[in-house]
Amino acid sequence: MSGSRPPEVPLDMPEQPLAWKVRAPLKSDGRSRYWRKIILGGLSAALTLWLSWLMFRVLNVMGMTGLEWALLCLFVVNIGWICMAFVSGTAGLIVSLFGDRRRDVSEAGPSTGRTAIVFPIYNESVVDVFATVQATSQALSKAAPGQFECFILSDTVSPDIALQEEAGYLTLRKNAGEACPIYYRRRTINLARKSGNVHDFVSRWGGRYDHLIVFDADSYMSSDCILELVHRMEADPGVGLIQTVPQLIGAKSLFARAQEFAASVYGPVLGRGIAWWSGNEGNYWGHNAIIRTQAFAQAAGLPIMPGRAPLGGHILSHDFVEAALLRRAGWKVQIASDLGGSFEEGPQTIIDLTIRDRRWCQGNLQHTAVLARARGITLTNRLHFSIGIFSYLASPLWLVLILVGMALSLQNRFLKPEYFSGDPTLTPSWPVIDPALALSVFIATMSVLLLPKAYGVFVKLVRPGKGLKGRPVSLILGGLVETVISALVAPILMAAQTSSVLSILTGQDSGWTPQQRGSDGYKIRDVARRHAVTTVLGVVLTMTAWIISPIFAAWLAPATLGMILSIPLSWALGKEVSDDSFWAQLISRPLRSEAPDCFSEAVAARTVYETVVPPGLSQLVSDDQYQRAHADLVDPHWPLQGNAVHVPLAIAEAKLSRLPSLDAFLGALDKKETMALLNSPEVLKRASERFSGKVLTPV
Repeated sequence: MSGSRPPEVPLDMPEQPLAWKVRAPLKSDGRSRYWRKIILGGLSAALTLWLSWLMFRVLNVMGMTGLEWALLCLFVVNIGWICMAFVSGTAGLIVSLFGDRRRDVSEAGPSTGRTAIVFPIYNESVVDVFATVQATSQALSKAAPGQFECFILSDTVSPDIALQEEAGYLTLRKNAGEACPIYYRRRTINLARKSGNVHDFVSRWGGRYDHLIVFDADSYMSSDCILELVHRMEADPGVGLIQTVPQLIGAKSLFARAQEFAASVYGPVLGRGIAWWSGNEGNYWGHNAIIRTQAFAQAAGLPIMPGRAPLGGHILSHDFVEAALLRRAGWKVQIASDLGGSFEEGPQTIIDLTIRDRRWCQGNLQHTAVLARARGITLTNRLHFSIGIFSYLASPLWLVLILVGMALSLQNRFLKPEYFSGDPTLTPSWPVIDPALALSVFIATMSVLLLPKAYGVFVKLVRPGKGLKGRPVSLILGGLVETVISALVAPILMAAQTSSVLSILTGQDSGWTPQQRGSDGYKIRDVARRHAVTTVLGVVLTMTAWIISPIFAAWLAPATLGMILSIPLSWALGKEVSDDSFWAQLISRPLRSEAPDCFSEAVAARTVYETVVPPGLSQLVSDDQYQRAHADLVDPHWPLQGNAVHVPLAIAEAKLSRLPSLDAFLGALDKKETMALLNSPEVLKRASERFSGKVLTPV
């Protein structure tokens, strides 16, 4: 067997039909605690009804018109979402103040099983990812020798990046921890995207491992956190998955620093709230989580949705569905909100965030079809699905709410009163609102929206732990700056998410593009092109509101100002800022003073891979030594059924037989055919034999 991969130990992972109605009992004791869901639902409903009643009183001064009823209905739907988030955050506040503190590692003894740390990657930066793998391997080799193995699961389809990965892996293997080996597998055919990548691993090597911990390309986890996850999994044989709550790290731009502040200060409170009410029916976010391999194989094989993309085909946001299937099979899914040492990098710019959001939006909207077909799924898992779906539907609904409110104001401003209505009155009948009550509704709504941020600041002040530095005033100032930034950015994201929802509903597939990581912003013309429509929308809304009334324009300003300034905001917030700059200090000063070891060691290791130069394709064809090293890294598995043929490889072979020179042959291959050639050592060897002596010997 190749040294780049261990012997295969297959584990059957059958497809799970969504229509299966039977819900298995829990594998071990673990009550669902439905009373917590009742509290969440009851308080959310009560708060929603109260705010809706206030809004009804605002509108119902002299009877309700059709537009006013429409406005009220939209308000109820939108405020219900906000109220549930508020109640969940309040639960997180209580748990934060009176529950267990965050902890990193258990006092349990060494693990008795074997755990794989898997790194699914797709056209990612070799320097960044392989440095993280090296740091993780070295740390685990010291902390728990012989208990872990790292496995790079590549789905890369770029020939250049594939060659970089191979050269990087040869270097990586030399730098691996002695007691934590590193393996590499690149799929020949990319079926079902990331979920198919992990499925291939489990079905071929899953029997070798008791657990697998999934990293993303920008994930970092301390060895203490990893060990604690394994200990918790082994302590309860009924747990199928434990999800950590990652903190953001590695921010360079002002936008990313604001997100990092929010994740560090508000995130733990919100995470504890979700963990409190979900209990053993938690969710999975696709990375920074530990999974019981046997449970995952038995219960979480994903079906293919009927129809075409974007709502049909392979399930894009697989993680929510896998968590629901695990729970349906009787396995507990938990959120470890008390566990520190889990990190990830966030997008550095608004544009990068919206690109990633477009893919997530499609995946979450696809869950509407999953909910319609799924049987045996718990109410809590359905709530997780609904939260994800509405997190994207909320944006177009808020925009429609603004437009209906504008139409209502236009009606009040320009339509003539109806003097001869059927009512016996001498006064004209036209729609009006109560401005005093309207102000009360606005204050109440903003309180419900912003209080969870205040919760996070309050908890950091009362129970700072080791993550807070500096004076309390710096934390409060950081919260104010982050709030202003998020308020300006929110309308930009609302416009982007509305565009994404509309494009998905009209049948446009997002495809599969890797997230741009570590960006230093975009050129101003690229930013202008990206946000031009958003800017125009903000200007049109503002001008229309001003024509109606300057006061109405002022009320609408929180939603339109960010749109109007979207181009300069996106450009300025996406630029890198030094740690000692004024604005970075305002946001970053309250946070930890030193990066965790798992991150700093990974960053330090990047220098090793920055100097790795892979061979060119022509060198690979003409040099026997390069070919032998390459052949050892290529996965021989081609998932073809029956007499099926891989078309790009067949075309590459046909071109090989008829083109007269190596340069002509390589120049005639497109990207897919070149990848097929790299994935077939046999065809590569035939190319070498055919063109032997027709190229210069590489230096």
